[in-house]
Amino acid sequence: MSHDPAFVFRQALTRTTLGAVMISFSAVFVKIAQVTPTGSAFYRVFFGGCFLLIILLVRRQMQWYGWRFLKLALITGLFFALDLYAWHRSIQYVGPGLATILGNFEVFMVPAVAFVIYGEKPSVRLLISIPPAMIGLFMIVGTPWGQLTPDFRLGIYYGIATAVFYTGFLMVFRRMQSEADSPPVVYTLMVVSFATALFLGLEMVRNAESFAIPDMPSLGALVGLGLMCQTLGWLLIGHSLPRIPAAIAGLALLLQPSLSFVWDVLFFNRETSAMAWTGVVLALCAIYIGTTSSRT
Repeated sequence: MSHDPAFVFRQALTRTTLGAVMISFSAVFVKIAQVTPTGSAFYRVFFGGCFLLIILLVRRQMQWYGWRFLKLALITGLFFALDLYAWHRSIQYVGPGLATILGNFEVFMVPAVAFVIYGEKPSVRLLISIPPAMIGLFMIVGTPWGQLTPDFRLGIYYGIATAVFYTGFLMVFRRMQSEADSPPVVYTLMVVSFATALFLGLEMVRNAESFAIPDMPSLGALVGLGLMCQTLGWLLIGHSLPRIPAAIAGLALLLQPSLSFVWDVLFFNRETSAMAWTGVVLALCAIYIGTTSSRT
């Protein structure tokens, strides 16, 4: 394997880009699968956990990491379960594109939580990025709040809740990975995936939702959700991000919400005006500034 810095950079950038493209199909798979929002979330992490388990068994990396790790994994899984619960409902109400952009607003919430808990002051760049993000969101919606349907407003609430719960997920997940004896990221993702599936499965049982997958297109969408988005996409990004500059990484990761909106227009005939496209660009630029402000 070549150790040339330019080769390592190109390889890492390619993997990060490919991972972002894979994850951009998450909302599309959710929309295609003819199951409940909680059901699609459950099968995403259940299938993803199974694929990760196979990887670990092949590598012979299965071992016990203690009760503290399991406790953190359960807390992380709970946050991720709430995140997926809200996001999959947002997709149903406002479409894959807007739901994904709303979920990416976590880049503004993580620094806020860090300020409250750890006293870390947010950067000037982050503060500057918040107004254009909100203006872009209003331009995407394109309709006064009072004229939106109750379902659409509920979808926006769910999208904002997604960002809140994803913030909690990231904070605990980073805590897990910062432990001195933390396991490989594949192992952590596997345990968190199954913990998330446990909480979502219990919610399905509580609501008497069926675990049945109605047809082959739904099965294909759910397997794609678990394999491409929960497993391969995040593994590619997780292993490659430390090897590329933060600014370039931020641009590559913007492919995920950008393409999600494009897929919404192409596959589901979302009606989008010139003002809405301008809002998409504005919101994505703000997300990029917010993403890179904490890394530079």
